[in-house]
Amino acid sequence: MLRDITLGQYFPGNTRMHRVDPRTKILLVTAIIAALFVCSNVPSYLVLTVYILGLTAASKLKLRMVLRGLRPILVIILFTAVLNLFLTPGETVLWRAGVLSITSAGVSKAILIAARLILLIAGASLLTYTTSPIQLTDGLERLLSPLKKLHLPIHELAMMMSLALRFIPTLVEETEKIMRAQRARGADFDTGNLLHRARALVPILVPLFVSALRRADELATAMECRLYRGDIGRTRLRQLRFGRDDVICAAAAVLFLGGAIMLQVLL
Repeated sequence: MLRDITLGQYFPGNTRMHRVDPRTKILLVTAIIAALFVCSNVPSYLVLTVYILGLTAASKLKLRMVLRGLRPILVIILFTAVLNLFLTPGETVLWRAGVLSITSAGVSKAILIAARLILLIAGASLLTYTTSPIQLTDGLERLLSPLKKLHLPIHELAMMMSLALRFIPTLVEETEKIMRAQRARGADFDTGNLLHRARALVPILVPLFVSALRRADELATAMECRLYRGDIGRTRLRQLRFGRDDVICAAAAVLFLGGAIMLQVLL
């Protein structure tokens, strides 16, 4: 299950999506998230699904890999869908047992919520799949640069966000190593009730926190040894520039996202 966590992983490539400016991709993901919360009917979600599948194909990422990243949050998706299924009131009752009931409105809302979460995770994951941590930091910093006039630490915030994404795969790998070591010592994480499994995770969490703190200290020491001083006097090897791929990506976003919102308004 831990190997299925793909959030924060970067897959190098030379596709059109990899060449798109990180600022464009950040704005694109923000627009996708906004469209998913604005739209609430089947035609709009079909358009958004086609659009996200098109972005996945343009990134030359295997659909199986993108769907694999949904497995760790499958429980959350099912739990949210079940809550909406039983707690949504409606006029047409399909099933009733005591205080619990399933209505046609509940079924529609449960499907909508599940589809929204799936598309949300799949669309947002494309950002980290096709953007390196350095590019992501530069893109966030450039987008938020107007807030520097308010004396906000924009560079530090962008750096922290990119480092957090970067270290997700590292912590997952460290967790797998600790679990293998604990299993070799006789630990059992797969049997027993929920409380027993939660207690069995304690021998994992303590060394994991220690390892995370040690890595953070080593990273801070390495940055200080390289005279890191934030964005003061900082230069960049690669300058961000908008190009033809950005124009194509923006045009496709206007076409599909605008079309999905129009379908929501008209239908």
